[in-house]
Amino acid sequence: MRFARPLIERKTWRRWAHLVVGGALLMPFWFFALSVTPLVPTENLAVVLVLSLLVVPTAAMFVTGLVPTVRLLEGSLARELLRGPAADLTPGSAGSWESRVRAATWFTLHLSAGVVVSGLSLAVPPFAVVTVLAPGVSWDTTFLESWGWRAGWPQWPLPLIGLASTAALLALIVGTGTLLARLAPRLLGPSAAERLAEMEARAVKLAERNRLARELHDSVGHALSVVTLQAGAAGRVLDSDPAFAREALGAIEDSARAALEDLDHVLGLLREDPSRPAPQATLEDLGRLLEQTRIAGVRLDAEIDPEVGRVPAAVSREAYRIVQEGLTNALRHAGKVPVRLRLGVADERLEIEMSNPLGAPHGAGAGHGGGRGLGGVRERVTVLRGEMSAGPDGTQWRFRVSLPLRSGT
Repeated sequence: MRFARPLIERKTWRRWAHLVVGGALLMPFWFFALSVTPLVPTENLAVVLVLSLLVVPTAAMFVTGLVPTVRLLEGSLARELLRGPAADLTPGSAGSWESRVRAATWFTLHLSAGVVVSGLSLAVPPFAVVTVLAPGVSWDTTFLESWGWRAGWPQWPLPLIGLASTAALLALIVGTGTLLARLAPRLLGPSAAERLAEMEARAVKLAERNRLARELHDSVGHALSVVTLQAGAAGRVLDSDPAFAREALGAIEDSARAALEDLDHVLGLLREDPSRPAPQATLEDLGRLLEQTRIAGVRLDAEIDPEVGRVPAAVSREAYRIVQEGLTNALRHAGKVPVRLRLGVADERLEIEMSNPLGAPHGAGAGHGGGRGLGGVRERVTVLRGEMSAGPDGTQWRFRVSLPLRSGT
């Protein structure tokens, strides 16, 4: 029963169909060879047969296989019909001569094996029927002789010959299909250069997703932290100080709108929608960020060096997010404690320092918050080749970042 299992599996007959397609594709090359071979100046019949049936068709198939799109078509066909190891193929046009040669080799092999299996699939079944029925049927002598049988030969071996030929054909179909399924990834799969390019593209995509995750964490995370404090402050003074409550509610609206814009941008990028403009908050937008933090009830002492206006745009964008995450970290883990922020330029470096009294332990709070905030800041600092330190300093939590203004400094 184990030997008969391949005969009832769908993949066997899918692979047979793949071979039959190859046999059909070979026909135009044979017709081409039959039209070209008479031009060869020779009367040797053996040479003519070898040229028309083997040499010219093989050369024509190989040259055709060098066309880049052949690998795309053959890869799609192999993935759908051969399955097995070929199911993981990613069809694509050949991008290098090495890939073209491998695809041409596969194309030639596919068509050559296909025409053999196709021819035998047409010839063996009727031959098997005739031989199996021969002992019980009075065949015409001329009919038997047309199949290679001679008058006077015993007919009892004929059924065995018919069954053996059928078994041999089935074994050939299974074996050839299995072999092609194993060879497909090697001949139709990506080259080393293509695999490297694919890995680089995947790394770029992963880096972009990580960047988007940082942007979303910093912008939306800060907005939610500020909104929470602003809403609490507005609720406490709603009756006693309506003006402040209205101001807090307006700040909540602004924070929520900015967070929604950032969220919409990130979702647009994940959908690969090029119409979504990238949020470009820089240190020039720092005033609004600080004001929103103050409205949330945080006593913020900020000292901003006017020289930060000449910070390069790339550094300015990252510095804005770093300050934003530092404020979020203070709000989330220490509460509405006084925060001191110093931002200045010295020796071609942007210096950021933030400190606040210790509230809830930052280590525990960071774990509760997921621990991604300072990790994201560290990634930004590393990309810009800067330096960062964060941790308790006596009764204060101190957060320092130093960023070079030029990539070479």
